[in-house]
Amino acid sequence: MVVERIKRYWSITRLVGLFLQIYSSLFRRKLSVKLSSFLAAHTKTPVVPPEEVKNIVVVGAAFAGYFAARILATELPRNGRYRVVVVEPNTHFNFTWVLPRFCVLEGHEDKAFIPYTPDFFAHAYAAKGAVSWVRDKVETVKRESIVLRSGDEIPYEYLIIATGSTVRNGLPSRIGAETRDEGVKLMRAVQARIKAAKTIVVAGGGAAGVEIATDAKNQYPEKEITLVHSRQAVMHRFGPGLQTGAMDALKRLGVEVVLGDKVLTGSIIDGESVTLSGGRTIPCDYFINCTGTQPSSGLIADLAPDTISPTGHIKVKPTLQIDDDSLPNVYICGDVADTDAPNPNSRIAARQAEIAADNVVLAAKGKKPSNTYKTQWGYGVIKLTLGFVSTLS
Repeated sequence: MVVERIKRYWSITRLVGLFLQIYSSLFRRKLSVKLSSFLAAHTKTPVVPPEEVKNIVVVGAAFAGYFAARILATELPRNGRYRVVVVEPNTHFNFTWVLPRFCVLEGHEDKAFIPYTPDFFAHAYAAKGAVSWVRDKVETVKRESIVLRSGDEIPYEYLIIATGSTVRNGLPSRIGAETRDEGVKLMRAVQARIKAAKTIVVAGGGAAGVEIATDAKNQYPEKEITLVHSRQAVMHRFGPGLQTGAMDALKRLGVEVVLGDKVLTGSIIDGESVTLSGGRTIPCDYFINCTGTQPSSGLIADLAPDTISPTGHIKVKPTLQIDDDSLPNVYICGDVADTDAPNPNSRIAARQAEIAADNVVLAAKGKKPSNTYKTQWGYGVIKLTLGFVSTLS
């Protein structure tokens, strides 16, 4: 009992230390930006001809891309020599944390979408026009430029790839659409299927699978819901405390949990049943796939194929530069980066974006990139919802 209490206090102390570090960094950054803004307002700088302005391109505007663009917009030298260009195919920021819940709970799906605006990437004290927004999809990355789906080509001096990860089946882990209206339509379709189904099978015992299974059972206790997970514990990337708490909540709500087994892809008969690898067949009016998250690394497969890891991530140096000495001006951050992060999440993406963006700023000032990323214990903390009245951290 005493040992457990000491461990708990030590964990809390470490978390407090991490948060103090984060907030002190934010405070320092805000002071630095205000000082830069003051100096820029009281210093005359020569006008840079348009043909001499260099692009710093950020590909992707989810958590990693957002933080990278915001830092660049506020901390690059105010001499007009660099322009931040953000390329993102979606019309709105997709707040993925809430997707499992809003796939169950009706009437809130529009809250998962935040419109991208010019001021989205910078604080009010950032220079106007610091970020150029391009709504398009990058098809090809070259050594000095990117090629868009539209056919346009954008040259870059520095490139930050923050494309994150994707899933084959879209919801509830990702939207799977580029516009808010289409995303809302897809979420409402999932809501309707869950509401109409009597038997539901959820594949995948990570956060998305556990959350949608518990929310659906909480909202519709009369339904038969089965969660199938290939590992021997749900939430297997986390510690035993969270695993036990999640399992207890699933059982308490009445969700049947099948561990050490998986749904055979070719066995899914829509509206009838699914078959597991162990041979068991389960009645299933609606199948929800929460497996198969993959890093979106295909952009650099041709340019730097040796940097693609066996897991599909992009290999990086500690500075988050791509692990290719011929591409020192290319940085990778977020879910797509091959780091030692045990549980990729927005907190880790934001920290990596900070490292990458700060190194780009150093390089733009003619200095050597010196900031390095190292996963810290507190980055793996998660808040897991288990139905509408229970959470675990």
